[in-house]
Amino acid sequence: MKKSCILLLLAAAFAGACSKKSGGDAKLRTDVDSVAYVIGMNVGMNLMRMDSTINVAAVCEGIRDVFRQSPKLTVEAAETFYLSYVNYALPQKALAYEEQFLADFAKSNRSYARTSSGVTYAVEAVGDQELVPAADRDSVILRYVLSTRDGRQLHSSYERGDSLRTTLGDLGRGVKEALKLIGKGGKIDAWIPSSAAYGAEGDEQLGVQPNATLHYEIELVEVDKYATRSRRNNLR
Repeated sequence: MKKSCILLLLAAAFAGACSKKSGGDAKLRTDVDSVAYVIGMNVGMNLMRMDSTINVAAVCEGIRDVFRQSPKLTVEAAETFYLSYVNYALPQKALAYEEQFLADFAKSNRSYARTSSGVTYAVEAVGDQELVPAADRDSVILRYVLSTRDGRQLHSSYERGDSLRTTLGDLGRGVKEALKLIGKGGKIDAWIPSSAAYGAEGDEQLGVQPNATLHYEIELVEVDKYATRSRRNNLR
């Protein structure tokens, strides 16, 4: 983390796109100026990914202060503040935004209900109520479409032509809660908060960002109850 903070500060120090209070556009008269501008673009794009609401004027002020060798914070104080913001303040803001999003969504979509953990769902097809997965060792086969809050699709069983075969206990808490609301043949549309999905870590391989609210469209294709399976085995 310390290295990341220092690298961020160093990268910001090279952002040639910031003017020195002149307000004029950067004049790319030489290759060196062009390289500086490209570095500034790169820094800007990285900062946008981190926080699109960032105060650009404050960023530029920090760059100018570094070049003047008169920063308002020591490197140690900057590091402490940055780590505190990233590890505590930023996740809390994300959770508050997520909670408001889910509450507003349920309020404006009256067919949706919410569980105590915040899973916001609408049952599209109830399915066979004699075959509702309940125990962690119940086996399930399901197809699903997984998307981000802004509609970016991360996975579709229908497009891939596959199904997920697993036990209820091996699924994430939010998906598990959703499946317990339907039976074999049932379908459910569910918004799952980050705390019941991939949390603050996210899933880089799947493309899930930290603290991400996820949208699942799930079809429960098959259910094999553990209790029934156990009785079958005992009768053999």
